[in-house]
Amino acid sequence: MSTITEQLASAVLEGDCDKAPQLVQVGLAQGLAPKEILDNGLVAGMDEVGNRFKCGDIFVPEVLTSADAMKAGLEVLRPHLIAVAARLIGKIVIATVKGDLHDIGKNLVAMMCEGAGFEVIDLGCDVDPAQFVQAVKEHRPDIVGMSALLTTTMRAMAMTVQALQEAGLRDTVKVMIGGAPVDAAFAQRIGADGYGSNAPSAVDLAKSLVGAG
Repeated sequence: MSTITEQLASAVLEGDCDKAPQLVQVGLAQGLAPKEILDNGLVAGMDEVGNRFKCGDIFVPEVLTSADAMKAGLEVLRPHLIAVAARLIGKIVIATVKGDLHDIGKNLVAMMCEGAGFEVIDLGCDVDPAQFVQAVKEHRPDIVGMSALLTTTMRAMAMTVQALQEAGLRDTVKVMIGGAPVDAAFAQRIGADGYGSNAPSAVDLAKSLVGAG
C-alpha cells in the first residue's frame, strides 16, 4: 500500500482538488511532519508534473489543474508549516510588467514555483517599476520575476531593473524574466540574472538562483 505522501503526490499529479487537502489532513493526523508532507507529497507531485510537462506528456491545462490541487493542499498545510517554522527555499515577487495584461504564463510559473517550495507574492498584471520597488522593500524577496508577452512591453523590464538599481535594491535580489518576445540575450542586455523559456525552466532557474537547484 502506498504511503500518504505518495498518495498525495498522485492526487496533485491527477489534479484532484478534493483529495489533496484531505490527504494533507490525514498525514497531519498520523503525525507526519509538515515539511515531510510538503516535500514528499505536494512538491514531489509538482516535480513530476514539471517533468511530464517538459517531456510533452501533459499540457498547460493539466499543469494548471495540478497546481490548483497543490494549492488546495497547501492551504491546509500552511498554518502547520508556519507553526513549526518550516523553511521554504526562497521568496519570489512576480508580476507581468507595465502595459501588459497577459497572465497565463506568469500564473503558471507562480504556481509551479510555489509547488517547488517557494513563497510567492504575485502582484498581478500591468505592474509598473515603482510597484516592483515597493514590493521588494515590503517583502524582501530573494527573486523578482517579470513576464511580458508583447514586444512593446519588454522595455518595462529594463525600466524595472533600472528602478531597482536607483532605489539601491538591485544587489539584494536576483532578477529573472520570461515571455514570448524575450530571450537570454535580452536578459543579459538589461542586467537580469536569468531567463526562463517556459515554466519548468523558470522553476529550475529560480532554484539555481537561491542555491537550491
